[in-house]
Amino acid sequence: MIATIEAICTGTARPFNGAETSAIMKQPRDGAIQILEDGLAPDEQANRKVHGGPEMAVHLYPLDHHDFWRGELGALDLLERPGAFGSNLAVRGIAEAAVHIGDRFRVGSAILEVSQPRKPCWKIEHRFATETESRGMVALIMRTGRCGWYFRVIEPGEAEAGDTIERVEIGREGWTVARTFDAMIAGKASREELRELSGLPRLAPDLRQKAEAKL
Repeated sequence: MIATIEAICTGTARPFNGAETSAIMKQPRDGAIQILEDGLAPDEQANRKVHGGPEMAVHLYPLDHHDFWRGELGALDLLERPGAFGSNLAVRGIAEAAVHIGDRFRVGSAILEVSQPRKPCWKIEHRFATETESRGMVALIMRTGRCGWYFRVIEPGEAEAGDTIERVEIGREGWTVARTFDAMIAGKASREELRELSGLPRLAPDLRQKAEAKL
């Protein structure tokens, strides 16, 4: 699996909804961007308790999904922006059903590892509600499984738009990002699936603990 990085996006925390701040408004960057253990430099997250850190260092939201959302929501200007969903990497030809927990990718000179699906939050809801009268974006993501995912950084490096993203190692076959999202985020896991997920080494620790707690 190999694709081209169409854009690398970063953001700064800024007023977003009343007293709340957010760095979801990611913008494309020119030139080489450092990829460090905690993510891109520079890049910010307003609430480090739920975004950022080693287990959510880099976010990829497939650009192909933008086409789907245009069909659902119309031709929004927001969907013309590669960082519309707060993602760092804008890539086509890679999606949740073909990517596994623990897959490793070479991104520029860095090595990244898939750690978990991205759980949609109220900030996506708010961002899209300001662009369209249609609400319920989080519910739509939950229903369709178009969630994107996070990487942890195995080997720091740097990358820029035009570089390739290439899978160099397959993680846990059978546990795609799509299946993990359905099981853990959408809450449809069977008891046997929870048992498997609780012992999945490359799954983010908080999701392993959540699976174990549900057992």
